[in-house]
Amino acid sequence: VQLQAYGGGLAQAAGSLRLSCAASGYTFSVYTRGWFRQAPGKEREFVAAIGWSGSSTTYADSVKGRFTVSRDNAKNTWYLQMNSLKPEDTAVYYCAASLSRPSIVARAYDYWGQGTQVTVSS
Repeated sequence: VQLQAYGGGLAQAAGSLRLSCAASGYTFSVYTRGWFRQAPGKEREFVAAIGWSGSSTTYADSVKGRFTVSRDNAKNTWYLQMNSLKPEDTAVYYCAASLSRPSIVARAYDYWGQGTQVTVSS
């Protein structure tokens, strides 16, 4: 399974960005699709995750109410809609896929994308 994340860039505070992650290869066994982020000098942290049907979603408290994760199984793609962006959202965002149910733990994810930079200016 290969993952390709894209859609990052520069946004102003209170603005929006939409990240996408396209999966290719043998994706039939992938159950959970998630997003993590890593800011300079900080550890990678969980952002959001969505289960196979799309009805099960999990969010970090720091993004709840501002970010929305969704998926399109027919396109093997999932998304992270980021609204009301804050400077502290600045980080490299990684998409990840897991063979298990949604988890906030990075080691639960089996496949990772290369990351896309999101920079939010104040």
